[in-house]
Amino acid sequence: MSYETFRNAQREVWIESEGVRVGGFLAIPDGAASIVLFAHGSGSSRFSSRNNYVASVLHEAGIATLLFDLLMEHEEIDRRNVFDIDLLASRLMLATEWVKADEALSGLEMGYFGASTGSAAALKASVLTPYEINAIVSRGGRPDMAADVLERVTAPTLLIVGGNDDIVLELNEAAYAKLQCEKKMVIVPGATHLFEEPGALESVAELAKDWFVNHLGNDS
Repeated sequence: MSYETFRNAQREVWIESEGVRVGGFLAIPDGAASIVLFAHGSGSSRFSSRNNYVASVLHEAGIATLLFDLLMEHEEIDRRNVFDIDLLASRLMLATEWVKADEALSGLEMGYFGASTGSAAALKASVLTPYEINAIVSRGGRPDMAADVLERVTAPTLLIVGGNDDIVLELNEAAYAKLQCEKKMVIVPGATHLFEEPGALESVAELAKDWFVNHLGNDS
């Protein structure tokens, strides 16, 4: 399946609740037994080319995906919101509630994929949501920004970090030591924060796919 085929398979959805309205892209492959929600970071959105690429690889593996905006347009103006982990986690929890309220999606096992500050939001939301989160993957994330909940995370967690992303690598190592759940940390050699190097993002996508396939209900 090509990347464009995946984009064509997505449909736009709106997640709304009490004054909050954010857009998303939902893709459900035939026979999907699980869904991964994407928590973007640093002001990114559902249009993130990197996260859309990762989602397309998950889709090939039979995993449904939901990419959505954690912030509304007027909230993006204030850069402090990008680093407000409680706010970002609340939006991820709202999206989780939206999935569970949908008859076609409610029975799917659920995972989170977080990037940058979205990784902290994913870890925090996994602890605070009343629903079971079965797996988490962090790409170039800031799990250190969820320090207050790290020891309470129960979802199997994979941290993927670029080998040349020095500061973030150190922060991930410190956060990894605090995690008490099933966990793994993979360093992609030569990769920087955005995984722009040849083959780096492909490595991230394959690592994420394998983690989700192994930890979510999936026959693919």
